[in-house]
Amino acid sequence: MAAGVCGFALAATLAAPAQAGGGKAPHWELKDSGTDVRFRGLSAVSRNTAWLAGSKGTVLRTADGGKNWRNVSPPGAAELEFRDIEAFDGRRAVVLAIGEGEASRVFRTEDGGATWTESFRNTDAKAFYDCITFFDSRHGLAMSDPVDGKFRILSTRDGGRSWKVLPSAGMPAAQTGEAGFAASGQCLVSSGSRDVWLATGGAAHARVLHSSDRGLTWTVTDTPIPAGDPARGVFAVAFRDRTHGIAVGGDYRADQASPQAAATSRDGGRTWTTAGTPPPAYRSGVTWLPHSRTSALAVGPTGTDLTTDGGRTWRTVDTGSYDTVDCTSDRACWASGEKGRVARLER
Repeated sequence: MAAGVCGFALAATLAAPAQAGGGKAPHWELKDSGTDVRFRGLSAVSRNTAWLAGSKGTVLRTADGGKNWRNVSPPGAAELEFRDIEAFDGRRAVVLAIGEGEASRVFRTEDGGATWTESFRNTDAKAFYDCITFFDSRHGLAMSDPVDGKFRILSTRDGGRSWKVLPSAGMPAAQTGEAGFAASGQCLVSSGSRDVWLATGGAAHARVLHSSDRGLTWTVTDTPIPAGDPARGVFAVAFRDRTHGIAVGGDYRADQASPQAAATSRDGGRTWTTAGTPPPAYRSGVTWLPHSRTSALAVGPTGTDLTTDGGRTWRTVDTGSYDTVDCTSDRACWASGEKGRVARLER
């Protein structure tokens, strides 16, 4: 079956109502993680293998589709807040801890989490790292909230074994109060070998920055997603290639409405268009469905939404609470969030 047909079939069945006689449409099936920590970091490798990263320095890994989760947390990390994880397979992964000063750290494992090496510890009190992304198994970036008026970019060329701060000359000036949101590990995302996007909020305009040279130089564009408050902005972006992107966000406060909480780009992030029918509330995570040119999932504390037209219209397909979502090339989708919640999309 052609890849595009696979993606279309998955989206169509996800959007379909339950069949007569008690059959279920595709749905999130909760997996018992054995813990109550919040997992804002998720890296799905396959239908069987996935990694979770969360509060209290927790890292979990499954190799059997979520039936069993192994606690592979780095020793001595209980005081850290893990918010993003990037896994290359079932053995190699890089995890990011967020926070001011030395609370921002990067750890790497090559043996499935049996041992970890701390490969970066932030020593600048003004820096606060939010998200991490990899172009391939060697080249990756991490981003910090603005330092001296510009977002700071950290780079690795050896799979996360070592890191260096990139020059800031090619980075546009930040707005007053502008920052990234460490809500889902999706405020910094890449597509292909060189393109990367950085999502922002908290300032007058919610913006998306784009680099086509692995973070050396950047352009910046305003999005129509509401901002103007520290709790509002773009929380996550996803690009299925270097051209087609989706941004989601809103206002994370439960008592505040989030109109226009999604937007789309067809030109690599140079321009953004508000979704005609956006998700009904704040969304913190988004991912394209595997092998699909038009379908994607967005998640947040109040539910999961599906688009089948490239992000122009969305409809809610689940009301469970999730912070982040990720899909794999073998057509598996995973989601995770508060109170130890983790689920896999079952068809």
